[in-house]
Amino acid sequence: MATPEETARGWEAPDGRTVVIQDADLEALPLPTKRVIEVLGFVDEDDVDPLLYARPYWVGAHGPGAQKPYALLVEALARSGRLAVCKVALRSRERLSVLRPRNGILVLHTLHWPEEIRDPGDLSSPAPTTDRELEIAELLMTEMAGVDITELHDDYAQALNLLVDTLAAGRTAAPPLEPKPPVDLMAALEESVRDARRARAEHRS
Repeated sequence: MATPEETARGWEAPDGRTVVIQDADLEALPLPTKRVIEVLGFVDEDDVDPLLYARPYWVGAHGPGAQKPYALLVEALARSGRLAVCKVALRSRERLSVLRPRNGILVLHTLHWPEEIRDPGDLSSPAPTTDRELEIAELLMTEMAGVDITELHDDYAQALNLLVDTLAAGRTAAPPLEPKPPVDLMAALEESVRDARRARAEHRS
């Protein structure tokens, strides 16, 4: 295994060669966003395609002199309902991002550059739908309206941790579950509607 001293950062050139880049080379890059968040302008939230969103970061004011501008930006964004479009350098890359207020704190949400989003091609389904099927689907959405996302958990991560603990203890993992057979969509939707109504009735009682 290579030591930290033996590890270098590589970058693939257009001709396929790998070029070694040192930290000093990155520091010399002429990026105005290396030390600050550069605000480019302001847009309505609906103007940013949700497909572009990447990762959120909490942002605080740096030093006493930044407290007032920080508070003003938080309040102005909250009142206007707009987002600040920015550029910022993160992990040696310049990222497109937006600033949004949340509970009196600024959140920097990095975005994918538009050219990073691949064209999906034609993935739409050619299967026709009937009015009856749409009525059942809309009824299901009405009966299942409202989800508290804060109460949801990553079941896959919990199962993975359990698997790691099981194997680390020298025990045998449980056999995989058998795949479920295909179901009739309409029957499944109607059953889901009945289950949702029953659950809501029990919750009210």
